[in-house]
Amino acid sequence: MFGVLLEKTMDGQRYIDWLLSGLGWTLALAFFGWWIAFAIGVVVGIGRTVRSSFFGGLARLYVEIFRNIPVLVQMFLWYFVLPELLPSAMGDWIKQIPPPWGSFFPALWCLSLYTAARIAEQVRAGIEALPKGQPEAAAALGLSRYLTYRHIILPQALRLIVPSLTSEVMGIYKNTSVALTIGMMELTAQARQISDATFQTFTAFGAATLIYLTLALIAYQTMMLIDRAVRIPGTAPGREAVGLDIDDSILESPLPGNMEVVK
Repeated sequence: MFGVLLEKTMDGQRYIDWLLSGLGWTLALAFFGWWIAFAIGVVVGIGRTVRSSFFGGLARLYVEIFRNIPVLVQMFLWYFVLPELLPSAMGDWIKQIPPPWGSFFPALWCLSLYTAARIAEQVRAGIEALPKGQPEAAAALGLSRYLTYRHIILPQALRLIVPSLTSEVMGIYKNTSVALTIGMMELTAQARQISDATFQTFTAFGAATLIYLTLALIAYQTMMLIDRAVRIPGTAPGREAVGLDIDDSILESPLPGNMEVVK
């Protein structure tokens, strides 16, 4: 079924090379976009919990704007509208950026800022999930608000939200497909190009689907490993919450006095 991907194109390449090229741009958008989004999301998430009404209002405004506007609309705004709003010299310079960079950078900023708004809410939820007594204890010890966030609140909050961040990591890989609307030849765009060239629509998009599925599974397993490495003891579900690996044979062995442990 996928044999057509090994056939050569008119320029001497193979169709699978088109897919690999699109995969490279997809990975670049997702990787760099994630780290930019994470950095901005942490700052905005902290801003959502500070006492300052000014910074709190700015953080909430950012979240409401970027989270509630569809990512496709944001992609068009960054690519088509922003150059028209800037001074003419700067706008013309942006328009003259050669491909694929002329599409890559607007797509990167769009995905980064959109994902950052979602991460900010995760960070806010993680901070608010911590016991209220911890900031009070830090203040009693003489720690400033900055040191309290840096050494006590933020490290715990980030460890708590690792499972919920898994969906954001997987989501940014899938959202890269929206970049095809502004001419970015990422994975989905290359699959469509293969479909148009070979009329093998099922093969082209079937291969792209398997690649997306593989990326999602890799991202999921990676986040699960990170979660196990940084998990706060006592917060795991089920038996793992005890923080000990107990052998079943110990639970089933009889105790003195004809008593047994009931599992």
